Amino acid sequence: MALIRCDFFAESIDQGTSMTVVLPQAEGGVAEPSPVLYLLHGLGDNDTAWTRFTSIERYADDHGLAVVMPQVQRSFYADEAHGAGFWTFLSEELPRVVSQFFRVSTRREDTFVAGLSMGGYGAFKWALRDPSRFAAAASLSAPLDIVELQRTDDRPHIREIMARVFDDRDLAGTGDDLIHLLGTHAPAELPRLLLRCGTEDHTLRYNERFVAACAAHGVALDSGFAPGAHEWAYWDAEIRAVLEWLRPANG
Repeated sequence: MALIRCDFFAESIDQGTSMTVVLPQAEGGVAEPSPVLYLLHGLGDNDTAWTRFTSIERYADDHGLAVVMPQVQRSFYADEAHGAGFWTFLSEELPRVVSQFFRVSTRREDTFVAGLSMGGYGAFKWALRDPSRFAAAASLSAPLDIVELQRTDDRPHIREIMARVFDDRDLAGTGDDLIHLLGTHAPAELPRLLLRCGTEDHTLRYNERFVAACAAHGVALDSGFAPGAHEWAYWDAEIRAVLEWLRPANG
């Protein structure tokens, strides 16, 4: 495997940014385009977090999988009301840049998205808003009901982020509301979805609400809850299982 830290200028956010990329290496010849996982970071992290705190490079090697980890700051993967267009960057510019720079597949059956915490929310938002792009999406320990988060979480840093990113507009029924997005496509059009959350995690209730909403909309969801908190020991174990769910070893 090759591990690359790529610094580049992103037109959609009008600034330099970074992505960390894990790429399979072909043995003796030109490789076919690799299946690719877009792996999204959490609120307090950046594009290096997954490689610093998990063994994602080693796990991806078992599956011949390229992993693209972009940097989006504390944006909730949205076009910020008072900031930069990180949703446009993620959903439009990033895949185009990745295809220009690296030999990865663009076929739906070879394209996946996953993330933890804020990144799990971003992964499901991308999958539900652009379901034809992805074969599967996974969320770990994420605030999946952002409407409930916006209405009830009174932590100062969350209030500041909600105001900066969303201008405190009501998110219910918008493209940022995952519960709403579940009803915007026929269930058969959606990628496979997987959700995992620890039972000691502060995002547990948001995950439970999302599970109930999927059931109400007839959306298939592989959900699971087990002991665990909002911490890297839990995510390191779960991301290994996620990769096996996405692509069985040597699959």
